[in-house]
Amino acid sequence: MNVQFDEKGLIPAIVQDARTKEVLTLAYMNEESLEKSIETGETWFFSRSRQELWHKGATSGNIQRIVEMKVDCDQDAMVVLVEPAGPACHTGETSCFSDPMILFKLEQVIKDREINRPEGAYTTYLFEKGLDKILKKVGEESAEVIIAAKNRDKEELKWEAADLIYHLLVLLREQDLPFSEILKVLEKRHEPKPAE
Repeated sequence: MNVQFDEKGLIPAIVQDARTKEVLTLAYMNEESLEKSIETGETWFFSRSRQELWHKGATSGNIQRIVEMKVDCDQDAMVVLVEPAGPACHTGETSCFSDPMILFKLEQVIKDREINRPEGAYTTYLFEKGLDKILKKVGEESAEVIIAAKNRDKEELKWEAADLIYHLLVLLREQDLPFSEILKVLEKRHEPKPAE
């Protein structure tokens, strides 16, 4: 496989579930880990933090069997399609990108509800009642999050936070403001400040 490693001898590898096409993680390979991946048919990476090779799943059992490896047009990045034997993320999540992905899926469901207005759906009800009702629900859920946090009730806080996020996504849809725009603001806030 002809690839272009960067000045540190690494190439970024986007690992994707071959069946669902979900992006599982972004890791890095050096020449040795790429060779081992090709040789064994399982993913091997180079850990930048530990400065060593690691075989994905060697300790957890969550190996990734390689189905296909593709290099981009510049040969300086690759996609590795795998059949995962378990979660890809060290947190136990299927994907290192799981949390934002569910928000985008939920955003799509909300958009569909607004367009098609299926009878009996709670989201349809909110859109039919209009902005004031949606704002009222955002306010109520915000207050319930505050109460759960004040009571130090993590179980309740978990559910109330989920309700708040859902209603906030409904509000963003009503305002025709994509969730991706919110993420752009967050990304901009965390960009490194230029040296003065």
